[in-house]
Amino acid sequence: MTQSNQFKTVNGFAREEISLANWRTRPYCFWSFRNVSEMVRSARIATSDWRPLPAIALNPEMLARPASPGAHDTIEDLLTRAQVDSFVVSRNTKVLWEWHAPGIDRNDPHLIFSISKSIAALVAGILEDQGLLNPETTIVELVPEIRGSAYEDATVRDLLDMRVSLDFDESYLSQDAYARYRRAMGWNPSIGDNSEMDGMLALLRTLGKAGHPHGGDHAYLSPNSDMLGIVLERASGERFADLCSRLLWQPLAASADAFITVDSLGSPRTAGGMSVRPHDLLALGEMLLSGGIGKDGRIISERWITDMRSNGDPDAWARGTQADFLEHGRYRSNWYQVGGGSNAFLAAGIHGQFLYCDPDTDTAIACTSSQHEPQSDGIDQEMLAMFAAICAAP
Repeated sequence: MTQSNQFKTVNGFAREEISLANWRTRPYCFWSFRNVSEMVRSARIATSDWRPLPAIALNPEMLARPASPGAHDTIEDLLTRAQVDSFVVSRNTKVLWEWHAPGIDRNDPHLIFSISKSIAALVAGILEDQGLLNPETTIVELVPEIRGSAYEDATVRDLLDMRVSLDFDESYLSQDAYARYRRAMGWNPSIGDNSEMDGMLALLRTLGKAGHPHGGDHAYLSPNSDMLGIVLERASGERFADLCSRLLWQPLAASADAFITVDSLGSPRTAGGMSVRPHDLLALGEMLLSGGIGKDGRIISERWITDMRSNGDPDAWARGTQADFLEHGRYRSNWYQVGGGSNAFLAAGIHGQFLYCDPDTDTAIACTSSQHEPQSDGIDQEMLAMFAAICAAP
């Protein structure tokens, strides 16, 4: 059997069928979300402690439970219907159980989309702890090229809290602004408008201000987090991949290298381009639940974690663009707080990516998926209810 025929036998389609025009849709995304570096330019985020994963932790009894109180689906039913690829649960830093869709290799790095924003914010927090980044700094002080754009008088804090006044449409299926944005990051095929060749910073420089001041209601707009990646590189003098490796991935003792997509000029897609092993994503949540302590000592300060968990503005959230996602939610430093009596916090990405952390039960849940649609509000609500039920289970 030739290599090409073997690929088709395993995946159900030929490798040459996948392109930048279709790689984020089913059936192709089931493979491409675990092989992003073959689709888009990528930089390595090196670990210091590569190692094989422990034996798989199975728990058929848990999978057979109702997904949430009153639900007809079992947990396994919902995972299958939600096109989840890998699902890993730990308590007190011990993996309790995991589930993987048929055909998934649990060793593969998986694209985590906007959980990348939350990881970039952790790097920003570490730089803040080191005195190298002040969140109240205006962006133009670090990136003078954006003078004249919406970002000129915005602060790093505005980026982190998604409170930049920005004239941009976060419509993932748009063939206009969002498609141009994806061409600039190298995720969509070129149409000859120089977007890809010019890179993300050139596009960010063209974005204007909306009709209100910065610091207002929550407005979730991904370009803010790509600007954050550029800010981090300017503040540190390092490429983001190297910075993230040194400050986070190596101290975390991640089990494998991570990757991040970069544009044609090498700028990092910190808004959504990271790929990591699901078990390493889980370890990140465990570190935060442990008060910022990793395998070999402190990674990020308790001060930063407390601020992230406590200081999101509920009124800005309630009036903002994502209020339907979490009824009582807040947003701080690119992390969501569940609110409404829950102390849980989470990171989330389109196509079904989640890292859910519950401090009250010391439970962490990592979920990677290859959903056909970028966003499904109904599925998201079912998943959130399931996370809460799993955390509450003995």
